[in-house]
Amino acid sequence: QVQLVESGGGLVQPGGSLRLSCAASGSIFSIHAMGWYRQAPGKQRELVAAITNGGITNYVDSVKGRFTISRDNAKNTVNLQMNSLKPEDTAVYYCNADIRTVVAGRGHYWGQGTQVTVSS
Repeated sequence: QVQLVESGGGLVQPGGSLRLSCAASGSIFSIHAMGWYRQAPGKQRELVAAITNGGITNYVDSVKGRFTISRDNAKNTVNLQMNSLKPEDTAVYYCNADIRTVVAGRGHYWGQGTQVTVSS
């Protein structure tokens, strides 16, 4: 069994910063890509940023230059540093990881979500 646990969401003023963290635990053999998605009310879930186990990153255009994704392969963690936040960044943010487990093979796993609200 695998769990992804997120932390770091909250309320911040426009222009502020937040750092999201996600830790994977359980019967993990290896972790491939990890990423952050978000879903705003009334909108579809979208990929915000992703990082391969080799450190290659990609971002949705709306966050390029403001958000930075990073990971620690030894700790099975992925972080999202969010700077210059805008009200349109308000959403529930979800961690996602492509994990090969010891017993059940390979699959995508999701965290429970953490709310990010950007408002004055």
